[in-house]
Amino acid sequence: MFKPRFSFSTLMLWLGLAFLYLPMLILIIYSFNASRLVTIWGGFSTHWYGELLRDEQLLHALGMSLKIAFYSASMAVAIGTLASLVMTRFRRIRGKTALSSMITAPLVMPEVITGLSLLLLFTHLAQMIGWPQDRGAMTIWIAHTTFCSAYVAVIVSARLRELDQSIEEAALDLGATPFQSFWLITLPMIAPALAAGWLLAFTLSLDDLVIASFVTGPGATTLPMVIYSSVRMGVSPKINALATLILLAVSLATFIGWYLMRRAEEKRRQSMVGK
Repeated sequence: MFKPRFSFSTLMLWLGLAFLYLPMLILIIYSFNASRLVTIWGGFSTHWYGELLRDEQLLHALGMSLKIAFYSASMAVAIGTLASLVMTRFRRIRGKTALSSMITAPLVMPEVITGLSLLLLFTHLAQMIGWPQDRGAMTIWIAHTTFCSAYVAVIVSARLRELDQSIEEAALDLGATPFQSFWLITLPMIAPALAAGWLLAFTLSLDDLVIASFVTGPGATTLPMVIYSSVRMGVSPKINALATLILLAVSLATFIGWYLMRRAEEKRRQSMVGK
């Protein structure tokens, strides 16, 4: 008779999973709370989802955060990939060690320092050249791109160091230009790292509160700023409803990605069996 094995590691695993996901489960349950008080259960209701759809300020902040996160992640991938290529492919460049240190500095630097330094930068630029005239979505985008590029550079450079450069050299020997070698050989091989870097940068930008608070202006309010201001005055059940929708979207995207990867793996195995 089979007896399930119980160990200390298994117990710690389940406790860790409960610590991570139990608060999310409670949040989802209380998003259907009929009471205005989020800590008191007043019955099942979808009233706050309707209130969420009628809250223009919250929806506008969500749209602003998604737009800034998309553009920041895209630009961070471009800048971070170029930086990683310099760090891994150009070995004789002067000042490479200093460049690598400067790129990875935002990873360990407190966000308060980063936000304050960017605020001073934008203020001095406005005084010297008249740009930016007003802080808003553009300055938030620049600030988020700045610190997200460091994360992308670390992820992509780690992938580039694992690649076999002889494949790129073989393409060059067969007549390919450096651009063709990068586009047809290197880029597909680092595509998973680019996707991981983009998703991480998107999440960091969407989640950021400290840096955005320093570099924003009256015309641009992100979702974390709206949530933080509402928390200080009392959490609204609409925040629970919005968080539940975000969790649903992330879970759905994760499931679709897992399903597509599983189908691709099955097709690859079938093709290998057929050969």
